[in-house]
Amino acid sequence: MGSPVPPERRSRDSGPVFSGVAPEIIEDTLIHLATENEQYLSELPEQAGYFKETRIVEFIFLLAEKWRLDQSTRYQAVELLERFMIKQVEQMCDDRGNTKGRDQGQRSSWSSVRDQIASTFVLRLVSCVQLASKLSLHYSRVTSDTALKFLQSLKYSYTKQELLESELAVLNTLHFHINVSTPLAYVELLLEVLGYNGCLLPAKPLHQLCVQLLDFCYLTRETIYDTLLKVAIENSTPSKLQIAKFLTVKEDFMLLAVGVISTGVFILTPGHWEQVVEHLNCITGISPQSILEFSYAVVRRIVGSPTPEQHRGNCGTKSPEHRILPQK
Repeated sequence: MGSPVPPERRSRDSGPVFSGVAPEIIEDTLIHLATENEQYLSELPEQAGYFKETRIVEFIFLLAEKWRLDQSTRYQAVELLERFMIKQVEQMCDDRGNTKGRDQGQRSSWSSVRDQIASTFVLRLVSCVQLASKLSLHYSRVTSDTALKFLQSLKYSYTKQELLESELAVLNTLHFHINVSTPLAYVELLLEVLGYNGCLLPAKPLHQLCVQLLDFCYLTRETIYDTLLKVAIENSTPSKLQIAKFLTVKEDFMLLAVGVISTGVFILTPGHWEQVVEHLNCITGISPQSILEFSYAVVRRIVGSPTPEQHRGNCGTKSPEHRILPQK
């Protein structure tokens, strides 16, 4: 990670600086997150991302805001709901689809699964927000009374027992593995490493901007990654195979965190952008070209038009092993 830099040189503002953690802990945590990310990507289900559509994410974000939950809780809730719903769909399809029937029978089976999912979806979503709130030690958790009051405002008539059973259903389906790292954890750790390595960045404003950009990436996920795919393959009509291979990119938390920080620095302190990209490349192994492409996709979505290309020549050569998609 490099040699430590005196705290007074790590930031030019008077806000909080990411400099309170021992370097050994930073390094261990970075290795842990990288390993966790790689393992998740290696086991990625085909349905990954299906339950992260804008309406669902927006619902969770607004609910977290209504209940005054911290930033990490809303991301945790999104990821919990995604992983739970995929597992639930797999289990339900296994139960109903083991027998090979005619197409009509298969359509009927899927229709039944879809109806069953829809009938409890809001309840499961609320349960995931509840569980996510309980993982945060510094904020109030969502009580059963609060959750029931909200559900009743939507004309649902669930009982406390049903709410408890819903939480248990989520826990059992995920085998109680609910404390998953969120992209925000990756962002904050990488900011810590950048500060340790001597990047002169305004810590508090940059962190706040990164959170806003992370929200933006969640809420405009499909548009951003669609742009990113087309930029990466240099083609406006990707094939089905390219789209399938790109799924690991869409679910890569490390790439998302790196892209968010790069975009934040480009907006807030563009003079430091090239230095930060170089550091992020050294820390994560993600190529400067891939970092540039991600920032391009985000900024283009923000402003609604292409960004200047003069930075492209300063990003170094493309590293085949860390390109977003391999060359044909």
